[in-house]
Amino acid sequence: PRAAGRAPGGPAWPRVPLCPQAAPAARSFQVDYEGGCFRKDGAAFRYVAGSLHYARVPRRAWGDRLLKMRMSGLSAVQVYVPWNYHEPLPGVYDFAGERDVEAFLDLAAELGLLVILRPGPYICAEWEMGGLPAWLLWKPDIVLRSSDPDYLAAVDSWLHVLLPKIKPRLYQYGGSIISVQVENEYGSYYACDSDYLRHLLGTFRALLGPDVLLFTTDGTRAEELRCGTLPGLYATVDFGPGSNITEAFGAQRLVQPKGPLVNSEYYTGWLDYWGGAHASVSSARVAQGLEDMLRLGANVNMQVARSPSRSPLCFPWPGADFKEGYKPVTTSYDYDAPLSEAGDPTEKLFAIRTVISKFQALPVGPMPPASPKHAYGRVALQKVRAAPRAAQSCLAWPRRPAPVSLQYADLLDVLDVLCPSGPIQSQFPLTFEAIKQAHGFVLYRTHLPRDVPAPATLSAPPHSVCDRGYVMLRTEYQGTLERDGQTALQVTGSEGDTLDVLLENMGRINFGANFSDFKGLLRNLSLESSPLRGWLLYPLAIDPAVQQGWPHAAPAKSSSRAAAGPAFYTGAFESPGSTWDTFVTFPGWSKGQLWINGFNLGRYWPRRGPQQTLFVPSSVLHSGRPNNITVLELEGAPAPPSLLFLDRPFFNRTLSHSAAVTK
Repeated sequence: PRAAGRAPGGPAWPRVPLCPQAAPAARSFQVDYEGGCFRKDGAAFRYVAGSLHYARVPRRAWGDRLLKMRMSGLSAVQVYVPWNYHEPLPGVYDFAGERDVEAFLDLAAELGLLVILRPGPYICAEWEMGGLPAWLLWKPDIVLRSSDPDYLAAVDSWLHVLLPKIKPRLYQYGGSIISVQVENEYGSYYACDSDYLRHLLGTFRALLGPDVLLFTTDGTRAEELRCGTLPGLYATVDFGPGSNITEAFGAQRLVQPKGPLVNSEYYTGWLDYWGGAHASVSSARVAQGLEDMLRLGANVNMQVARSPSRSPLCFPWPGADFKEGYKPVTTSYDYDAPLSEAGDPTEKLFAIRTVISKFQALPVGPMPPASPKHAYGRVALQKVRAAPRAAQSCLAWPRRPAPVSLQYADLLDVLDVLCPSGPIQSQFPLTFEAIKQAHGFVLYRTHLPRDVPAPATLSAPPHSVCDRGYVMLRTEYQGTLERDGQTALQVTGSEGDTLDVLLENMGRINFGANFSDFKGLLRNLSLESSPLRGWLLYPLAIDPAVQQGWPHAAPAKSSSRAAAGPAFYTGAFESPGSTWDTFVTFPGWSKGQLWINGFNLGRYWPRRGPQQTLFVPSSVLHSGRPNNITVLELEGAPAPPSLLFLDRPFFNRTLSHSAAVTK
C-alpha cells in the first residue's frame, strides 16, 4: 500500500488513499486506478523486480541467475526479447537452444518469479540496433519506429510469430507474465509518431487479448512523456538514484494521474563505452534510492543482472549510442550491476536485499554462492610455419595448461576460406546492407590507378567509414581509418598495387537520433581527391568458419610478413578435471576478436579501454580435451604474443594503466 511521505529533495508527496483490500477474485492482474495500486487476483500488490537478459547469459546459467534474483527478495523478472536475435533474416526464425525464450519464461515461473515482458519491437538494451534487424535497412529509405508501411509490415510479421508464443504464458491464462511493454522509451525518438503507437496497441491487443496490462516506459522530461505515451497504455517512467524522486514520479502523474507509481528502469549502474571510464554507482546510493521509492509505495524494476553483450555461438551484439558522436558499447555489459558479469552476488545485491527485507519477507534459504573462478595462466603464442596436418590434431596439444605455440595466418591469405562465394564487383563501394552482410567484416579491394612515388593522401569523407577501416597496401598494413577519428593516411606505391580496406561493424546505434546506421564505406575513398574505382567486396563469414573448426581443422598457410595488420592466431589449452569460469586478458595486443571452441567471446581493445578482460564462462570450455583458441588481431600482435587467463576481471583500465594486468 502507498502511504503519504516525503521523498528526499522535494516537497511532501500528496496524501492518497491506501490501496484497500478486496475479496479474492479469479486469476487476474489489473490496475486499480482509484486505489493507486496493482491488483493481483483482486488483492493489492506491489512488485520489486529485476532485469535479466536471457540472450546475454548462457542457457546453463539461466537458473543460477534467476534463483539469485529470487533469493534477493525480487518478486518478478523483467525480460527483453531482441527481435534480431530471433529473426536473423526475413521470415527465418530461431527459437531453439540458447534462443528458446519460452523455456526461459517457463523456468522463471518454476522458480516463483513473475515476468514483466518487453518484446519491443525496439528494446534499446545497449543491443545492436536496439533489437531491430539489420535487414530492415535493405530498404535504404525505410523510416524505422514509425508508421512507414514497410516497417509496419515487418513488425506485424514478427509480432504474429512472437506474441502467440507469449499469450499462453500470460498470468490470466495460468502463466507468469503480469504485464507487457509496448515499444520502449519512444518519447526519446525523433519520430514522435502516435499513429505508430496506435498501430502497435491494436496489434498487441489483437494477439494477446483485452485483459493483459500493456504499458510504456519513458524518461521524465515532458517532451519524452508527450511523445511516448498513448491512451490505452499505462504510462511508467525510468530514472536512477541521482534523480529527484518526487519530481520524477510527479512527471508520471502528469500523464498518468491515477494508478500505481512505477519506475520501470531503476539504474543501479551504467554502461561503458570504448575509450571511456568504467561506470560505477555506489551501493549506498542505489539502496537509499530504492528505499525512498518503496516508502512511497512505488513499484520498481532494477537493472540487476548483466553479462557480456554477446550470445552463444554467434557474433557479439553490443550496440552504440549516438551522443555528440558515435559511442560503441564495450563487449562487457557488467554495468556495475548487483549481479556481476559472471553472475556473482555483489555488495550492491546484498544492500538491495536488506532494503527489500524492510518491506516484505525474504525467501527462506541461503543466497547461492559465486561460481568458482580459475586462473589458467599464460598461453604463449608465436608465429610458426605450416605444420603437417597430423601435427595439428587435438592429440598433439599438451595435456596441461602450459604455454603452447599458436599458428598464424594473415587474413588476406585466407579469403578463399572466409568468403567461399567469392567477391562482389562494383564500380564504387557498397554498404554492408547493400550486399546483405549484417555483422562482422567486409574486405574492400581496389588498385592504385597510378604511380605514387611521393606520399599522397588516401582519404575518406567525414563519418563515411563505418566504423573502422584497416588499410593494407601491397598486403602491408598502413594504418586505420575511423568513423569519428582519423580519415586520411599517407601512402606510396605503384600503379596496379592492391589496396585493401577491412571494414569492421562496431555495432549499430541503439539509442540516439537516427537508427538507420548503415555500415561499411558509405562514400568512396579518394587518392589526392581523385575517387577510386573498380572495387571488389568480400563479405567475410568468419563466425561460421571458426564454428566449423577452422583454422584448427586445416593447415595454416605460412607467411614471412611481419605480424602487423589483420591476422589469425590459433592454439589450445586444457582444463584438467573440470572447467571453471575465467577471464582472459591481452597483454600488448591492439584490437581484435576472440573465439574459444568456436564461441565468439567478443571484442578486445586494451589500447582503448576501459575493458581489459573478456569473461569466459565455464560452459564454453571442455574438460580433459583441448580448448581451441582463435584470435583475430586487427592492428598488430605483441612479440612474443600471449594470452593471460585470470580469476578476476579488470574493467577500469586504459592504455596508461594496461601494464597492471600484464604481469
